[in-house]
Amino acid sequence: MKNLLLLTFFALAVCALHAREYKVVSPDKLIELTVKIDDEISWSATYNGKTAVENAVIGMQMTSRNLGESARVSRTSTRVINQVVEPVVPHKFSKIHEQANELTIRFRDNFNLIFRAYNDGVAYRFVDTGKYDTEVYHERMDLNFPTGTISYFPEEESMYSHNERFFLKKDLLELDENDFCSMPVLFKTNKGINVLFNETAVHDYPRMFMKGGEGTLMQTQFPKYVLEAVANVNDSPDRNEIITKEADYIAKVEGRRDYPWRVFIIGNSDAVLVESKLNFLLAEPNVIENPQWIKPGKVAWDWYNANNIYGVDFESGLNTETYKYYIDFASENGIEYVILDEGWTKSTTEILDYNPDIDVPWLIEYANSKNVDIILWVLWKPLDENTVEILELYKKWGSVGIKVDFMQRSDQYMVNSYERIAKEAARLEMLVNYHGSFPPAGLHRKYPNLINYEAVKGSENNKWSDEITPPHNVTIPYTRMAAGPMDYTPGAMINARAANFHISHERPMSLGTRCHQVAMYVIYEAPMQMMCESPSTYRREQETVDFITQIPTVWDETIFIDGKVGEYIVLARRYKDKWYVGAMTDWSARDFELDLSFLPADDYTMEVMSDGVNAHRYAPDYKYEINDVSSSSKVNISMAPGGGWAAIISVK
Repeated sequence: MKNLLLLTFFALAVCALHAREYKVVSPDKLIELTVKIDDEISWSATYNGKTAVENAVIGMQMTSRNLGESARVSRTSTRVINQVVEPVVPHKFSKIHEQANELTIRFRDNFNLIFRAYNDGVAYRFVDTGKYDTEVYHERMDLNFPTGTISYFPEEESMYSHNERFFLKKDLLELDENDFCSMPVLFKTNKGINVLFNETAVHDYPRMFMKGGEGTLMQTQFPKYVLEAVANVNDSPDRNEIITKEADYIAKVEGRRDYPWRVFIIGNSDAVLVESKLNFLLAEPNVIENPQWIKPGKVAWDWYNANNIYGVDFESGLNTETYKYYIDFASENGIEYVILDEGWTKSTTEILDYNPDIDVPWLIEYANSKNVDIILWVLWKPLDENTVEILELYKKWGSVGIKVDFMQRSDQYMVNSYERIAKEAARLEMLVNYHGSFPPAGLHRKYPNLINYEAVKGSENNKWSDEITPPHNVTIPYTRMAAGPMDYTPGAMINARAANFHISHERPMSLGTRCHQVAMYVIYEAPMQMMCESPSTYRREQETVDFITQIPTVWDETIFIDGKVGEYIVLARRYKDKWYVGAMTDWSARDFELDLSFLPADDYTMEVMSDGVNAHRYAPDYKYEINDVSSSSKVNISMAPGGGWAAIISVK
């Protein structure tokens, strides 16, 4: 009787001629996933009875067989997942209660399919149980959505990409096979169901892209296995490549292996896009035995502000005196790290030696005496060619981490390079921040020293474009951030309205208000969080600096309060016994009543930075105040166009 009940609850098989059908439901029973095995394998998902994904056909084309075609089921099994996961580096929660129902379908052709249903989505993966080597030519996933579905589409021009995209709002009927995107991608059905598709646990396998198809069809495509890549002699050959020879397959695999999880965050509220932990939970667990040395924190960053410091008696630039100034600023403000970005090495390819104007070992020793650590920027290409020697030298100098830049590829070799560098850095107890990269795909759980990724159109783009707008800034928490931490690099103190914004590579400014920038420190997940502005400017804005430096970079708890993709967001987070609230809006002014009932019953002091009364005309205008509140209080939030609001709430 017990086994019969489990089978009825988790996986009901219905035979009709040769077809078989299996069902698995989420613990709260709102999500139902149906798998159909016939000449092809397909699945569908509903949320509260409404279609989210319909008839998604999946399979894998390999050298000697096609997984999914005329597949014959040998047996099935089910299990309940109910456990508490404690991340080494908590992006949203320090403890995650993982609950899911799992269905495993075993096939006679030496492969399995695993499906999971969570309260906030579904996922599946192929498992090859064979013992032979093979090549993968294609992995099929044809996603069908209801008519009227729109997408937030991170459109790509090429699979050779740094994955810094805008999420373009497009009806699926507008897309064809020439339109393709990177991950993650958000779909909204005409019945109000969100489906955010992404992937995780990607190891020794290329990253996935999606392209349009007929009607509302979306299909997969992958970069081919790279046989030869050469420097692009016409465009920054130290970092840019031309792929000159590719195989006709996408991956070479050896024996039994698990393939990546295909992850679908599903819900009827935009809250699920921000609060979901699926990409992290489905990733491989931490393999670093004693990870206590991994220290999240803030970073004083040089490249955005072009090393422009002033009010000093030396010429600023790429020299020892300038970086000593950064270190002093960081030390005075409790900022954990200073990064030495491009320019500190002898050249961009001679990275075993440093610029003669910058005494790197002395700076590291000086920084350590000030309780500050140094992170070194490095190009991926020379690092990939000589990883061990380079990292061991940097470690000998005393650097605690690296910022690796300009990978730009997503093929199998590149995915393996990410992991190999992270593993070697972990051996040396060094942090890694990937730039010019694809978005997170689970590796940061396996190697939590991989503390951040870029793969986002962030504030550095202010140096050459006017496209980093408040609407973009309130889109990425619901899209890109669902994949994992993102190095947007906030903290601009030179703020502008659209009417008076201008582009300046060496004197950049941000679109939106001062408090729009401050709120990013609560809303954007980045365990290594940059402070992009010049230290000289920050010293003129000490009140803002004092507020920002109180905000943690990791979180024990996250509560989505209100928001809508591309329009606004209000978010509360807790670290230890303090709460932090951030709010951001697009170009529309907004007013809210913030109910503080999420706080434990007590009396509190609330520090607030809000848009000033003239922020609609002068973007840096803000108001700082301290108020007494309690868990029964209701607080007015008023944001100017392109504005923001942030609060730090402490028990009295």
